[in-house]
Amino acid sequence: MDSNKDDRAWFAPKAYGYGSGPPIAWQGWVMMLAHVAVILAGLPLAGRGPFAYVAYALVMGLIPLPLYAAKTRGGWKWRWGKD
Repeated sequence: MDSNKDDRAWFAPKAYGYGSGPPIAWQGWVMMLAHVAVILAGLPLAGRGPFAYVAYALVMGLIPLPLYAAKTRGGWKWRWGKD
């Protein structure tokens, strides 16, 4: 059995840098699309001024980061392109 396919990760690791790469499971795609939808749902706040929307987008952008990290194969760590 291939351990890479059975690790229940939703995201592949980035080859270079820190963080998650592209989704590799349907759950990852749903999470990413929902995350974008939540951030875009705050666009009406832009009518109150740019600060309101930027604050909303920043908070909503940061909240799910622990879940992205937990669901990335191998976790988040700095990668230099080597396995």
